[in-house]
Amino acid sequence: MSVDIRLASSRPAGADLYHGENPGNIVTPGDIITADTGFMRGHGTYMDDECLHASVAGTVERVNKLISVRPLKTRYNGEIGDVVIGRIRELAQKRWKVETHSRMDSVLMLSSVNLPGGELRRRSEEDEKMMRHYLKEGDLISAEVQNVMSDGCLSLHTRSLKYGKLGQGSLVCVSPSLVLRRKTHFHNLPIGASIILGNNGYIWISPTVQDKSEESGGYETNLQPVSKSDREVIARLRNCVLALAECKMLLFDTCIIYTYEASLKYPVKDLLKPEVVVEVVDLVRQRLELEGS
Repeated sequence: MSVDIRLASSRPAGADLYHGENPGNIVTPGDIITADTGFMRGHGTYMDDECLHASVAGTVERVNKLISVRPLKTRYNGEIGDVVIGRIRELAQKRWKVETHSRMDSVLMLSSVNLPGGELRRRSEEDEKMMRHYLKEGDLISAEVQNVMSDGCLSLHTRSLKYGKLGQGSLVCVSPSLVLRRKTHFHNLPIGASIILGNNGYIWISPTVQDKSEESGGYETNLQPVSKSDREVIARLRNCVLALAECKMLLFDTCIIYTYEASLKYPVKDLLKPEVVVEVVDLVRQRLELEGS
């Protein structure tokens, strides 16, 4: 097995991540946003000497008279309807506690999941005893944010068959701010793999499953061996997502497919080299700019 070793001084510095003359509305902590007293103070700001200052590094957002700063790097702040990927941390009374990259553990109630066979009835004591049979500690699930509590805790649900326990695949963790919000976050890519872009920055890459059983309620996973070609596709997709995240590119299905196509001339392991990452992402950026995406 060959090992590629290089000194830090010989690594490329990388391309400038910003293209343009005006850096726009990016601020750092302590920067003065405005001295106009007619604006209202929002998240990420504070008043000092009758001027509105930024308390975090991020982009300034204005909604009418409200000014707030959206952090460039932060924990996940959930919104109703978001698609998330999480890991079961703990079982409690009639609920699961799920780690979703937010400030607090999210909650998945027993009443918010599908019963096996799709039964519609009240949850009984027997169902509570079977909770660990449905989902146990360490399981990965896909879910949707049903509600945001007053303390910021997220309430999840998996009532749709597209949600549930995740089987064989690869989990990639990126910053939640890099995942572009779209109508759908479940994609069956034409390259033979499926990808779930979680709004919380967790991305799941798995082989495409043709027939999904509806009787299991989303609790059974396919543990059949994955072919070598499928594993190579998943590994290449994983490295493509990490390359886009390294260059602070927004993640959505079209961008990921373009990156995959641009990377085909390199072996999978070479996509971890900084100079290859810069070259591939530059090609994708140019293609997106030409198409106006």
